[in-house]
Amino acid sequence: MIRIKLSDLLGKHKMTQKNLSKLTKIRPATISKMYYEETKRIDISQIDSICKAFNCEISDLFEYIPDKK
Repeated sequence: MIRIKLSDLLGKHKMTQKNLSKLTKIRPATISKMYYEETKRIDISQIDSICKAFNCEISDLFEYIPDKK
């Protein structure tokens, strides 16, 4: 499973979803889906925009958690 750590980053940077949407030009609904980890796909340009906004690495945004067997 891939975990999207957007909520962690927003909290760390004391930023709202709305502010991130304005900063990255990503639709608020898309940001919300990422925040609640409900999104099925993320465009590479969106990943790039979020990493630029937070000045972070991709590994700060995503985490791989192996499935339990």
